[in-house]
Amino acid sequence: MYDAVLLGVLLAAIAIGFGLGVHYASRRRQHTHDSRSPDLSREYFVGLNYLLNEQPDEAINTFVNALDINSDTVETHIALGKLFRARGEADKAVSIHQNLLARPALSTSTNEHVQLELARDFMALGVHDRAQRMLRALLDKSVNEIYRQEAKRLLIDLLEREKDWQEALDVAQSLLKQQPAMCRPAAHWLCELAQEEIHQASRALARKHLKRALQLDERCVRATLLLADLEMDNGHYTRAIERLNHIPQQDVAHIPTMLPALKHAYERNNDTQGFETHLYQLLGQAPYTSIIIALGEHVHQRDGVDSAIERTGEWLREAPSLGGLDYLIDLYHESQRLSGKNPPDTRLLLLKHHTNALLEGKPRHRCRRCGFASDGLAWQCPSCRRWGTIKPITGVDGE
Repeated sequence: MYDAVLLGVLLAAIAIGFGLGVHYASRRRQHTHDSRSPDLSREYFVGLNYLLNEQPDEAINTFVNALDINSDTVETHIALGKLFRARGEADKAVSIHQNLLARPALSTSTNEHVQLELARDFMALGVHDRAQRMLRALLDKSVNEIYRQEAKRLLIDLLEREKDWQEALDVAQSLLKQQPAMCRPAAHWLCELAQEEIHQASRALARKHLKRALQLDERCVRATLLLADLEMDNGHYTRAIERLNHIPQQDVAHIPTMLPALKHAYERNNDTQGFETHLYQLLGQAPYTSIIIALGEHVHQRDGVDSAIERTGEWLREAPSLGGLDYLIDLYHESQRLSGKNPPDTRLLLLKHHTNALLEGKPRHRCRRCGFASDGLAWQCPSCRRWGTIKPITGVDGE
């Protein structure tokens, strides 16, 4: 991190040197005398000296003091403000950018650029109301389409942070056709609105939000799960199963996520045989540990522990996993207990100790974008803030 800061300051120093050179050359072409030129040059080299001695704070302050605000140096001031914000000193960035806005000679385009940077500063400081006012003003008045689009993107990000889902949808509406990547977060905002409606017993409106979510993103597993829950709340268990059956096509990695709801729907429908058949179907699509354990439990309850051991062992030979081994050890231990073996086999106890130690503290979910890991499922990654990227961990160490 410190090396990155030094690199940023070095780049800023180069930009300042270039800006000073351009500014001084311009002054010379106009045959005017700049009495501060020697001081500017001296302060620039003082800043470089601070930089070479790994004193970035002193270097930045010297560079800022060395620059007048004019058409030749305004971009450098903006760059320094960005640098302060990147270093976690957004208050200093605010001072620089507000000082720029106080200059009446700025062009309209430059003024809008500075306003965008100031809005980012306020967002970094958590002053969301001021940031929102600036961004909305840019959306209303900006003559630069690039800045308008960036203001819209920042405003959507801000509204999302404030959990103002409907407002975020309204602002993003015009982008959904132009930028298909926006459809995934928009679908999750609709799911958030649906959950709010469910809590307020407005299930019809919740269903409307969820169907709209699937129109925007047909792979939205969350919307399908919530629609299945609504079906079960109404006692429509067969419909719920039909809904859940779409999930492997939407995202096969979320089969472990759907299994508890699927089991509940079949149990309430008094169809244990249907559940077993469905599990075999899922096993053919993806031999996940959670499916193997669910099938093992089904065989265990119907045919006894020894049959469960035999079948689970067969499945694990095709798809070995640590969780599956731990479950198989439990079955062996129960088999010995039922056969009257006393004391229990110490080798099994030792294996169980090792599998417990290996499984303890292991995360069950991971973000496929940034690698953030957690035990529970979150639909928005707390680290990279992407929607729908956290999924169950599968394979040898997973579900």
